[in-house]
Amino acid sequence: MKFHKTPLSGVILVEPTVHRDSRGFFKETYHQPRFEAAGIGMPFVQDNLSESARGTLRGLHYQIEHPQGKLVQAVYGEVFDVVVDVRAGSPTFGQWYGATLSADNHRLLYVPPGFAHGFCVTSERAQVAYKCTDIYFPKGERSVRWDDPQVGIDWPVAEPTLSDKDRAAPSLADLGPDDLLPYRG
Repeated sequence: MKFHKTPLSGVILVEPTVHRDSRGFFKETYHQPRFEAAGIGMPFVQDNLSESARGTLRGLHYQIEHPQGKLVQAVYGEVFDVVVDVRAGSPTFGQWYGATLSADNHRLLYVPPGFAHGFCVTSERAQVAYKCTDIYFPKGERSVRWDDPQVGIDWPVAEPTLSDKDRAAPSLADLGPDDLLPYRG
């Protein structure tokens, strides 16, 4: 298993070792001691699975109460997965990182608390599974607009399919101090 640091502190791209033979493959997607050694030590308490059609964009979401770290993978299909630093005072505030996650490349992306997360489906369909370090808390959920010009994400689709909530998300500049998480260095 390989852990790759990204330009955003704490965001880690994980490449599991995949054992293949004529029957298929086997891989570990989580191994607590290895993840802790790589700096991912928070316990996971909730698992989620979503399925979406090509062009669907989900995000960019985060929670200010019960902030969640997420370990994300595409178990079917392919997605362009994105994180945005929303920690007030962070030297990388408003910067983004994206990676292609697919059932073929087996990559996982760790998104620590303090980052907004979203993905866009680039295959016909995709199923995305993610482990979370805290429970989903609807009252604490916040969003950042997917096409916020201040963030400038280079999405692989120009006109994605969005939920009403994601379509109405504010830009980063419109968020108040109570809508951001603090940077803790």
